[in-house]
Amino acid sequence: MPSNPTRREFLQTTATVVTSLSLGALASPAGAADPHPPRSPKSRSVANLATRKLDGVRWGIIGLWERGLPTLADMLEIEGSEVRAICDPYGPAIEKALDEVTKSGKPKPAVFGDGPEDYRRLLERDDIDAVMICTPWRTHVPIALAALRAGKHAFVEVPAAVTVEDCWRLVEAAEETQLHCMMMENCCYGREELMLLQLCRQGVFGELLHGEAGYLHDLRGQLSEQVHGEGTWRPPEHVTRNGNLYPTHGLGPVAQYMGINRSDRFETLVSLSSPARGFADYAAKHFAEDDPRRKTVWACGDVNTSLIRTALGRTIVLQHNTSSARPYSRINQIQGTRGLFAGYPSRIYIEGTSPQEDHWETDLNSWFAKHEHPWWQEAQEAAKRTPGNRGDGHGGMDFVMRWRIMQCLRNGLPLDQSVYDAAAWSVVGPLSEQSVARGGAPVAVPDFTRGEWSKSSE
Repeated sequence: MPSNPTRREFLQTTATVVTSLSLGALASPAGAADPHPPRSPKSRSVANLATRKLDGVRWGIIGLWERGLPTLADMLEIEGSEVRAICDPYGPAIEKALDEVTKSGKPKPAVFGDGPEDYRRLLERDDIDAVMICTPWRTHVPIALAALRAGKHAFVEVPAAVTVEDCWRLVEAAEETQLHCMMMENCCYGREELMLLQLCRQGVFGELLHGEAGYLHDLRGQLSEQVHGEGTWRPPEHVTRNGNLYPTHGLGPVAQYMGINRSDRFETLVSLSSPARGFADYAAKHFAEDDPRRKTVWACGDVNTSLIRTALGRTIVLQHNTSSARPYSRINQIQGTRGLFAGYPSRIYIEGTSPQEDHWETDLNSWFAKHEHPWWQEAQEAAKRTPGNRGDGHGGMDFVMRWRIMQCLRNGLPLDQSVYDAAAWSVVGPLSEQSVARGGAPVAVPDFTRGEWSKSSE
């Protein structure tokens, strides 16, 4: 803000400011001057994008380890799915994948494993409709962009991108190609999350006001992974970045409850991080004195807390912590004018409906009996029909997500998550870094829909 602002300049600045979580002065949100650059003349919106029906979907699976192997196993068994090609530069991953194919009795797919760029040869094939990208975070965008430009639908693991610029690149590529680019946020397909989505849409909680979400997961043991796996690339992110590095598992479901990108949008974010202690403490206890892991300087605070304000004035508290001793939680709370739900442990209270006034209901069986989401029911029946009786990954949510993707592609339906969701949920990561670096100053969240959220409906 200018040192001697005019009244108009002052009002324009303060209109976009929320109160900073720090004790410092107010700051205008970064990026507020250009919240949504104009769409390219050759591009069109992909909100509610429906593409041609595919009787069968021919898949390429790129990345075959932590997420890739269970993805492959499901896609070998879901009705209408054909795995035509697999790709991973790590030989043991290819071997495990081929063992999975053998167990399924399905035809052997083409194999691509000649280095980290061999996915490009896979994308040249004309017998692949879509790819699932189950690789380290920083490879998501290059592979997804190459897939879209090769005419393939791109389904990307979380987070979809780790920079603001890459979020925009995904949006622009999807709009140019008119192909699906979906981040595979499996937590949106959990049994409780789907039921809550129904309850929110039905107005059971009244007007929605506030949500709380997080990814609180003790991952210190990944420091022991030295040859292959997430431990070789995920902890190093904590060396160079300080913010919420993994926002989407908790945030995605809450965003869907609130209709983000459909009737509301993220507008402003502030973020603060605690000191970084967990990884260093773990290394000191578990590794020899001369081990380089004991000398690592960690940048990312153990606990990051971000506060998001939406265009409709709702608020979301979002936390990240993967380096402390603690039980797992995604928090999963939604508050409305008539009541709320909170997870970990799961409980609900609805004014005038719950048996005891001002007391939680902890037995959710009656709620599931009345409000079970039909997708959950249909997917569980589909899982029982698969040869391997699939459906157990992460409590069933993984199978529901992959089954639902297939259902949409085969019937030419819009996907449940668009590229705008992938960008909005993922961009919280780099924006939290910006806010932390500025002492908790407000940061503007880009409108990836370019204003269309206000014209849409849930």
